[in-house]
Amino acid sequence: MKTFLTSILFICFTNQIIAQNLSNLSFGTDSTFEVVSWNIEWFPKNGQTTANYVQTILTNLQADVYALQEIDDTTLLKSVVANIPGYECYFKSDWFAGLAYVYNSNKVQINDQYEIYATSQYWNAFPRSPQVLELTFMGEDYVIIDNHFKCCGDGTLNTNDPSDEENRRLTAVTLLKQYIDSLFTNERVIVVGDLNDVLTDSPTNNVFQSIIDDTVNYMFADFPIALGNPTDFSYPTWPSHLDHILITNELFADFSEPNSEIRCIRIDDYMNSWNQYDNNISDHRPIGIKLEVGNITSDMESGKNNTKLI
Repeated sequence: MKTFLTSILFICFTNQIIAQNLSNLSFGTDSTFEVVSWNIEWFPKNGQTTANYVQTILTNLQADVYALQEIDDTTLLKSVVANIPGYECYFKSDWFAGLAYVYNSNKVQINDQYEIYATSQYWNAFPRSPQVLELTFMGEDYVIIDNHFKCCGDGTLNTNDPSDEENRRLTAVTLLKQYIDSLFTNERVIVVGDLNDVLTDSPTNNVFQSIIDDTVNYMFADFPIALGNPTDFSYPTWPSHLDHILITNELFADFSEPNSEIRCIRIDDYMNSWNQYDNNISDHRPIGIKLEVGNITSDMESGKNNTKLI
């Protein structure tokens, strides 16, 4: 009996070590399209140690696109990405905790990259101008919009005060929705980022209410996370779930497929403790969406150069 119990304890201990090993971290697959949003808190938070961890994490997650926030040292991030085979990075602005994209150039064709709402009249709503990435994956076009909204506030929305943090985020949401409604009426759009507010506020104080109400056109794919256990939130020290992934109705069917997934990626589980993760990498966890894009068939035999879903 003693030998049996010792064996069981050894197996449990071994499994715990494996679960905490970054080499076991995974997310992307060859048959799905993945976008991971991650605030890496003033990268690099702990110098080269952070860079080494981030390189390992990005490599092992194997997402097709990473939308990043709070990149302070763009040169170091470029160095990190250069060490990941097949990946490239893009910056538009590199000041004030800039936004960035990292993507698998072997699987993703970039069609356009640009900022929106970048002029001074929009700086109150968007202290970091949203970055747009237009791309093609497996013959289908996607639009990704990376964001980092204004932080803080008291939880009460005051629409009469332009400096009210909640009101600034409400204005940002309103402008993004107007932009998508007017320019991307039929495109597969994914809005991601550290949006610095929760989805579960009462309608009176919910900066996302106009999108939540528009169930025909929009879905917060991560709403189940926001309604779930706080241990799975993207910002667990508050705790609050502040990082979101919004999709348009062109992606509803793909998201309902059995191999599709939304997940707050608990990297700290692979690093022995939250403190080790927080001290060396970030106070935010990444959040990722995985979309099963269906069966792709070539139409080359009929004289066409495109691919299509069936």
